[in-house]
Amino acid sequence: MRLLLVEDEKKVAEFVARGLRAERFAVDVCNDGLSGYEMASTYNYDLMILDLMLPTLSGTEILKRLRKQSSQVPVLVLTARDGMAEKIENFEAGADDYLTKPFAFAELLVRVKALLRRGTANRSSVLHVGDLEIDRLTQQVRRGGKKIDLTSKEYGLLEYLAANAGRVLSRTMIVEHVWDESFEGLTNIVDVYVRHLRSKVDSGYPCKLIRTVRGVGYSVSDERET
Repeated sequence: MRLLLVEDEKKVAEFVARGLRAERFAVDVCNDGLSGYEMASTYNYDLMILDLMLPTLSGTEILKRLRKQSSQVPVLVLTARDGMAEKIENFEAGADDYLTKPFAFAELLVRVKALLRRGTANRSSVLHVGDLEIDRLTQQVRRGGKKIDLTSKEYGLLEYLAANAGRVLSRTMIVEHVWDESFEGLTNIVDVYVRHLRSKVDSGYPCKLIRTVRGVGYSVSDERET
């Protein structure tokens, strides 16, 4: 799952992003309100963690704009403001939960997972590609009912491919999503991790799900190649 973190305190942003990535979430980070709003308006995130006191555009204004656009992304407000009036204002603006600083990462993680469960109440959290099953909440992977153990990056790569089943994803797109980087020097690592995935997901099965599109990138599909 992909999360958006909008936080101008860089040490806090790094601390939260590092912890979430260790939990196998892909995380985009913005340090000002305007870029955070633009990212939230451009991409479909599973959840947004939003500070209120931001340069260029306040967190409250971001909330109001997103809800006016009918965005349903779950939003966890993360702020030093703990006044009741401010809490009420932001809940009315569209916040789903509220966590005040300072905070323990364990509590933030619990709240994130609770919001993700709530957000998937009306849509399945399980991805299916043929006999491959990926539970995005528990991060468990099975093929033909058999559990597959994956590393954090292997899981992130497989989830991204499966969430875009049938679509060809370039190496650069994969690097930016799974490794949270945007430079060409990392693209060769994608090939390495695809080989790891194939050995765990496709080895021993007559239908190979992970496809290479030469000169373009990779895709996942259960349609048999002709």
